[in-house]
Amino acid sequence: MAQRTPLYDVHARSGARIVDFAGWDMPVQYSGILDEHEAVRTRAGLFDVSHMGEVVFRGPRALASLQKLFTNDLSKCADGQAMYGCLCRESGGIVDDVVVYRRGAEDLLVCVNAANRKKDFDWLSGHADGADVKNESDEWGQLALQGPAAAGVVQKLTSVRLSSVGTYRFTTGDVAGIPCIIARTGYTGEDGFELFCPPGKAAALWDALLEAGKTENVVPAGLGARDSLRLEMAYRLYGSDMDDDTTPLEAGLGWVVKLDKGEFIGRDAMRKQKEAGVPRKLVGFTLTDPGIPRHGYKVLRDGQPVGVVTSGTKSPSLQTSVGLAYVPSALAAEGSTFAVEIRGRAAAARVVKTPFYTRPR
Repeated sequence: MAQRTPLYDVHARSGARIVDFAGWDMPVQYSGILDEHEAVRTRAGLFDVSHMGEVVFRGPRALASLQKLFTNDLSKCADGQAMYGCLCRESGGIVDDVVVYRRGAEDLLVCVNAANRKKDFDWLSGHADGADVKNESDEWGQLALQGPAAAGVVQKLTSVRLSSVGTYRFTTGDVAGIPCIIARTGYTGEDGFELFCPPGKAAALWDALLEAGKTENVVPAGLGARDSLRLEMAYRLYGSDMDDDTTPLEAGLGWVVKLDKGEFIGRDAMRKQKEAGVPRKLVGFTLTDPGIPRHGYKVLRDGQPVGVVTSGTKSPSLQTSVGLAYVPSALAAEGSTFAVEIRGRAAAARVVKTPFYTRPR
């Protein structure tokens, strides 16, 4: 039986279309994916992300221990700052991509992907090296209000001065009278906040945010819009765009791999791969022929399979078909061309710079 977030009854009552996602009953859409996507880009949309997991490192060994498991450099992460990076195997393969919220050198919260809750906890606790590691996934509800109107809506409900919370920073405080971690993070490319709260208070927080956002026409949004929004930004999705057999260097995440920070798991393998030359790379592309690319479609060069599409859609904001694909490094340069096999037809494609969508200033 699928797991349910603390907001399941709210979604069902609101008429959301519920689907199975990574073993969870989750809303894929409410009013419609295009409508919800447009709301986030122009106003704000409210997402239930309570299926995400939380693993906490505490104690005198917390920072040193997590530093050896994380590709990015937590010594450069200040208290009250969030940092994105990967957990890797000795092979360099990605266990998961995660966000670490540094509350202090002895208190770090790792937000992990829903499908990887158990895998990540087992990996982290199995390599903890003296830190106290606890799986707190069931102790948190998590809501994400995303879009240009998000800050104004949350500000109506809190005395915390949100203008002092920068991007990828966080603080604590009450929102609608509910104690929260208030983080200026998200997965849509828009300004917004992710609010971690007690699970028993998640429904009250959800209702308060929608009520406060009525004048801005804030809408509830599901996983469908979350996926199209993240893909317009070329944000990777674990399980689709990367996995245990992919290194961050191949996945275009070299910017979160700090090979010079000291020892961490996967470092030697990635150093060798970098020196030898990364054999394949994840690139962004647009179709120059009609069609919509989908996960698993073959990438062709001179009629021969040379790679695979990992994510694809017709971008609601740009009205063009976009996707991510693994291709040989020789085909990874901007402007390179190849074809995507769509139902037996070769559709022309071109490598482009990402993100596909840029937020208006």
